[in-house]
This record gives sequence, structure tokens and C-alpha cells, in this order.
Amino acid sequence: MISVTRKAHFNAAHRLHNPNWSSKKNKEFYGLCNNKNYHGHNYDLEVTVTGEIDKESGYLIDMKSLSDIISEKVESKFDHKNLNIDTKEFKNLIPTAENIAIVIWKILRKEISNRLSIKIVLHETSRNSVEYSGD
Repeated sequence: MISVTRKAHFNAAHRLHNPNWSSKKNKEFYGLCNNKNYHGHNYDLEVTVTGEIDKESGYLIDMKSLSDIISEKVESKFDHKNLNIDTKEFKNLIPTAENIAIVIWKILRKEISNRLSIKIVLHETSRNSVEYSGD
């Protein structure tokens, strides 16, 4: 088995807010992340693909193809967007870093061969990151 990793980046705003909770509970639980006017992050994304090298091409996956998939399906969808307002993925899902990573994994899973496993590492800040490897 071998792995390759492609890095990407996007900027997005969000608000952490559970509509089933009171305003007081949301503010106490999410703190500044519950700002009614939203707040933003410069997200750094790492997509790691793991599997067997194709004997004919010598590649695990064409990195240009992987780059294009990430750019088209993730970066263009989320970059400079308000995740709560501008994206269908988070209309009814709280856009925590954990949920964003899972959504990205699900998007990429549809685009990348099932013979390959996918791991997402999403850095929300220089000190906070989440990792997701599938259902």
C-alpha cells in the first residue's frame, strides 16, 4: 500500500448554531463561534489517497486529476462562501470542522475510485484540525 497527499485551501465563513437550542444555550456552548454575524477561517485541507500502485501507469492516482477534482468539487464550492447560507450541504447541518471534513470526504468519495481509500485532514486553525477516513 502507498499513499499520496494533495493539499488545498479555501476561506469560508460560518456560524455554529443549533436551531433546537435556546439562544442562551448556543451562546454558552459555542461562545464566539455563535456570533450572529458569522466568523471565518482560512481552511487548509489535506486529501490523502491510499491503495495499490497501478502497474501499467506507475501511479496510485494521477495527481493532476486529484487536484482538479478537489478544485472543482470542494474549493469552488466552499471558497469565499458563507457555509450556512451559500451551500446546500450546510442548510440543515451545523458547519463544525468535523462536519465539514465529513462532507468533503463524501463529495470526494463519489469522484475517486472505490479501490482507493480516502483520508481528509482539515485544519481550521494552526492549532485545530480534524481527520476523517470514512463511514
